[in-house]
Amino acid sequence: MSGEKRKEATSGPSSLIKRARGEDGSNDSALITLSAERSGTSNAIVGTIKRTSTLEAPVMQLTGHEGEVYTCEFDPSGQHIASGSFDRNILLWNTYGDCQNFGVLKGHVNAVLELHWTRDSSQVVSCSADKTVCIWDANSGERVRRWKGHNGVVNSCQVTRRGTEVVVSGSDDGTIKLWDPREKTTSQTLENKYQVTSVAISEAGDTVYSGGIDNDIKVWDLRKQEVMYTLAGHVDTVSGLALSPNGDHLLSNGMDNTVHMWDVKPFAPANRLLKVFEGAPHGFEKNLIRPAWSTDGSQIVCGSADRSVVIWEVLSGKILYKLPGHRGCVNDVDWHPKEPIVMSASTDKTIFLGEVKSTGF
Repeated sequence: MSGEKRKEATSGPSSLIKRARGEDGSNDSALITLSAERSGTSNAIVGTIKRTSTLEAPVMQLTGHEGEVYTCEFDPSGQHIASGSFDRNILLWNTYGDCQNFGVLKGHVNAVLELHWTRDSSQVVSCSADKTVCIWDANSGERVRRWKGHNGVVNSCQVTRRGTEVVVSGSDDGTIKLWDPREKTTSQTLENKYQVTSVAISEAGDTVYSGGIDNDIKVWDLRKQEVMYTLAGHVDTVSGLALSPNGDHLLSNGMDNTVHMWDVKPFAPANRLLKVFEGAPHGFEKNLIRPAWSTDGSQIVCGSADRSVVIWEVLSGKILYKLPGHRGCVNDVDWHPKEPIVMSASTDKTIFLGEVKSTGF
């Protein structure tokens, strides 16, 4: 385990896919030119594209992992990124400029399957195939907590959004565990009959959502330590869960090639399934692909085994974008907290940042 700093490379770990700066050097617009062969001039301006973010370029590629990248997330400030990989490392990146890789968190002895930042951006919580859940100090790079309690691969973890910070994790051992960062052992264990592949926790921190290989999503009351109700609709393993920004809706991605949107408000109708989104298929690898919400909740995004990133409009259910670029299954996605930037992590060992049309920022 170490928090070693990466030596600055001559070319940097990230690359500009398309530089889009105007003649005045600003990031406001991109000038598109035709070649002399087609237009008869060496630099004919034929159109202007409005930039929607302050990224160095409309698309940025981050390279540095030596294995498949399974998880990625912006910190709450949007200034930094954490990513976890089959190479057992967590890499820390700057979002802006050349997206420099400024830190490496080492300590897991197997693949890092999911990670999340704490609310103040000071720590990173991760879970791994090494059966542990860890907390890392993002500034020093030191591991401050390592929880052992699961008896199988820990597929998923999540951190509460408000109130006392609590970590929830789900494992192949069929258990869901809650952890208090101030304690060395688990504070609560929920027993599930089947392997748990994804977990999420409510705004208030009193409800846990879990998905697994039985195709159902179970909604747990933490005070009673029992299932309140079950969300049935997927016909294959639930691979990822994401709670909406306002906490009223839940996204679930399934290996049945669909993303479902559920109403999880306390007094919702019995049929809580609101919409089914299609267009992001799973491949034969059956990776745990996770969805995400845009910051204002008007769009959703999910990776796909067809190597694309798919963005839907929530209201209409229509696909707005199907973004290419990756050369492997896209396992995880995240939406920047302050700008219309989508991040994606792939089995091709790379991470992409791409700006999309503004949705009210």
